[in-house]
Amino acid sequence: QLQLVESGGGLVQPGGSLRRACSAYGFPLEDGAIGWFRQAPGKEREGVACIMASGGRTYYADSVKGRFTISRDTAKNTVWLQMNSLKPEDTGVYYCASGAILGLTSSEYAYDYWGQGTQFTVSS
Repeated sequence: QLQLVESGGGLVQPGGSLRRACSAYGFPLEDGAIGWFRQAPGKEREGVACIMASGGRTYYADSVKGRFTISRDTAKNTVWLQMNSLKPEDTGVYYCASGAILGLTSSEYAYDYWGQGTQFTVSS
């Protein structure tokens, strides 16, 4: 069974940090791209950070540049999202997704497998 499972989430205070994991089961994260997406209340889902499984090229949304870091561990079949200097506007449901694509993109339509999504709130 092909599955992406996200861990982490919950409630963090503004200015805080959190590292989230996206682990793949049933298929290797060796090809294509893996992305983290979020959907804030009342907004469309957006790509936050994406990484090519081979080569490690990355993409970051302007809103998270300099604060978020995406990385991969192919031995553990896991992609990490390190989030620092968190802001209330980082609140939303976060999803990880995997796509068998050759070029890095933040378009959700390019991604085939999706995690279940987890709520993440930045609030004091």
